[in-house]
Amino acid sequence: MTTSEKTTSEKNKGAKKSETRAKETPPALGVHGAATLASVTVDACNSQLREEDGFLGDRARRAAFFEGLERWRVLADGEGKGRKDRGKDDDGKDGDGKDGDGKDDNGKDEDVSPRFGDTPTPELSKSLIDDVLIKGEPREQAVVHSAMEDYAQDLAAVLRRLLRTKDWRDTERVAVGGGLTSGRFAALAIARAELLLRADEVKVELQPIRNHPDEAGLIGAAHLAPSWMFGSFDDILAVDIGGTNIRAGIVKLNLGKADDLSKARVRTLELWRHRDDETHRDDAVERLVDMLRGLIDKAGKEGLKLAPFIGVACPGAIDADGSIEAGAQNLPGNWESQRFNLPAALWDAIPEIDGHETAVVMHNDAVVQGLSETPFMQDVERWGVLTIGTGLGNARFTNRARPGGAGEKDRKAKDAKGGDAKGKGRKDGDKKGDGGKG
Repeated sequence: MTTSEKTTSEKNKGAKKSETRAKETPPALGVHGAATLASVTVDACNSQLREEDGFLGDRARRAAFFEGLERWRVLADGEGKGRKDRGKDDDGKDGDGKDGDGKDDNGKDEDVSPRFGDTPTPELSKSLIDDVLIKGEPREQAVVHSAMEDYAQDLAAVLRRLLRTKDWRDTERVAVGGGLTSGRFAALAIARAELLLRADEVKVELQPIRNHPDEAGLIGAAHLAPSWMFGSFDDILAVDIGGTNIRAGIVKLNLGKADDLSKARVRTLELWRHRDDETHRDDAVERLVDMLRGLIDKAGKEGLKLAPFIGVACPGAIDADGSIEAGAQNLPGNWESQRFNLPAALWDAIPEIDGHETAVVMHNDAVVQGLSETPFMQDVERWGVLTIGTGLGNARFTNRARPGGAGEKDRKAKDAKGGDAKGKGRKDGDKKGDGGKG
């Protein structure tokens, strides 16, 4: 065999191998963890801010609020009983009708937190905390307010540092999401953090993500591909993986009502609290596949036009091939293994939907939650998202103009008026050089 024949033969063998691999590889609809998406450029995500004893972001995660609440509950319970400095009525009793000796009429200890009771702090529901905030006795209301203030201070500190980084400089607005934000107490803490930043001349708006925390990551998945690709379909499958829960759902796109996906809604939601089950990675993937297959069956029975697409939100730094480089430490098992690829695993289990080959696209979970806000961020250019959960996720975006879209029209209108009020804020930030005090 001549050298040229040998080379040709090797090429043919290589081609055959490539063909075999192509049949076993999901179609490349989009790059996983892409920096450029249809509506935005992802400037940064999963930013890690270190301090001496760990990561600064840990001060604003969900557990941080409850740790603060526990400290104030212990203080109130430990020093509240038997206190003599509460207001007295004309009979020498407290204004609440109690005599201030820490005992009730039967000689038993009075409960200084009648709404919280003996429930361990980590088990307190957000609705109960809100109830205490609105209807509780002054002392227990003070406990919640104190925890809110501590949390607002820590959240402001995290944002102050984040906004000083190169990737986050000139950020005009930050949407805050995650499970904690569904509580009224959390919304107030976020508003308080914005005031603290403004007091330090850090000009940024903070607002809760408008969709429910269980749904924002699913709705955001619809933005992982250009909306025109879904023109013949009504719904998509979406997955949102977190350190505590795995959610899967059918998202109704409502493109006929709004082509910017501002009317997208979750039609059906499945939620599995995997942390309670102490499951392993492969078992978690198998359970997720079962959830998706169930949703596909449901869509078929209801006659839905389901797109052959699965959008996935997952913690960590997502590589272009779908592997997770880092940041998945809160997930069950080793999701950062080079031998593990979640999009490929999902495609292998669900290679087609309704006769069409399935496409799977995955991105960082904070990015995907933030994408749900894209239609409502068209009046600014640069914005970010924080997600408060088992960890603190973050992502920063710059809007890409949609031809004839609302964002382009808004910016043209501002230019016609001779400037942008938000631009003045950015100029001030540039003057300081870091967007605010450290």
